Amino acid sequence: MSAAVGAPLKQPALRPSQSDAPARQQRSRRWLRYGVVGAGILTAAWVALRVARTPKTATLHYQTVAIDRGPILAKVTANGALSALVTVNVGSQVSGRVQSLRVDFGSTVKRGEVVATIDPSMFLAAAAQATANHRATLAAVERAKAQQLNAEKQLARSAALQKEGLMTGAELETAEANLAVARADVSLAVSNVSQAKAARDQSELNLRYTTIVSPIDGVVISRNVDVGQTVAATLQAPTLFTIAQDLTHMQVDTNVAEADVGKVRAGMDVTFTIDAYPNHTFRGKLRQVRDNAQTIQNVVTYDTVVDVENEARLLKPGMTANVTFAYAHEANAVRVPNAALRFRPDATSVMEMTGGRVLPAIPPDRRLIWLLRGGKPVAVAVRTGINDGTFTEMAEGDVRPGDLAVVETPSDGPKRNP
Repeated sequence: MSAAVGAPLKQPALRPSQSDAPARQQRSRRWLRYGVVGAGILTAAWVALRVARTPKTATLHYQTVAIDRGPILAKVTANGALSALVTVNVGSQVSGRVQSLRVDFGSTVKRGEVVATIDPSMFLAAAAQATANHRATLAAVERAKAQQLNAEKQLARSAALQKEGLMTGAELETAEANLAVARADVSLAVSNVSQAKAARDQSELNLRYTTIVSPIDGVVISRNVDVGQTVAATLQAPTLFTIAQDLTHMQVDTNVAEADVGKVRAGMDVTFTIDAYPNHTFRGKLRQVRDNAQTIQNVVTYDTVVDVENEARLLKPGMTANVTFAYAHEANAVRVPNAALRFRPDATSVMEMTGGRVLPAIPPDRRLIWLLRGGKPVAVAVRTGINDGTFTEMAEGDVRPGDLAVVETPSDGPKRNP
């Protein structure tokens, strides 16, 4: 059937798919972008999860030292000063001008030998005056005795006359009083004699003190005056010389800290060096640990005295001695450097070194060291022995010569072994 002639032609209607094509394309591109971003986020999250679940590779490196066998000498060190066994300060007991000096530095003297004199002029005059006073008191005693004798005779005559009635009782009493006074005068005169004698003896003693002698056999190590110098002994005796008794036998006075005083004891052998002979080691014997504590800058020390033989006369008073007290010795000990005992890794390093395991508790008398075995660190509890400041004896524990002890875990850098 055909359409009517002259009827207008109808335009075909557009389908929805054709009219919404640009919008649909725009929405498709938007969803595509969303999909790409989402896929990226999921990929990043998956990678992060994989990384988190992947075990971390150890980053610690270990510095080690070797454990070996060898001698260990446990010792205490201290500083001290050399001195003579007996040192005497020779002084003057009287004041005056030094008239002469008979000895000098380094002079050898004998006991009783004259070493100096003080001008005796004033003391000679004082002694002469004291002697004259003593003689005058002796004469006074004789006079008092004569007066006493006269008073006795007068009393006897008065008593006879009184019996005959030729003298009154008052006159007799006067005679008796005169005799008592005469006897008192005798006693006073005798006392004056003793006093004058003491003054004379004192003056003669002061005169003898003007001659100064050595009280001991020894060597003069110090002279503090010169000829013509005036010394004053008003408050205390001024020191003229210092004399050391015998420099072939000397001593070292050292100060040992309270933390170490329990390790030293009388009779132990001692070695020391002095700066004057750095390549020579001197030997001595500990004589005494004194109980008198000394506190210097809040450090408590105890004086220890060491006897030293000085036959060669190399040692001199006042020299500084670097003393070593050896209190324990092991000739063939399993020893570890002290740095291994000081190594204390932090908690993070411990977790990495043990693979996350917790270290067991150790007894109070044990210490923990880390050994490197098969390339892996192993914690070993040990009981330590003596220590010489560099090495410590391994008295008990799973430690063998040749083991490598960890002393440090640097965060980077190559691993170093001795």
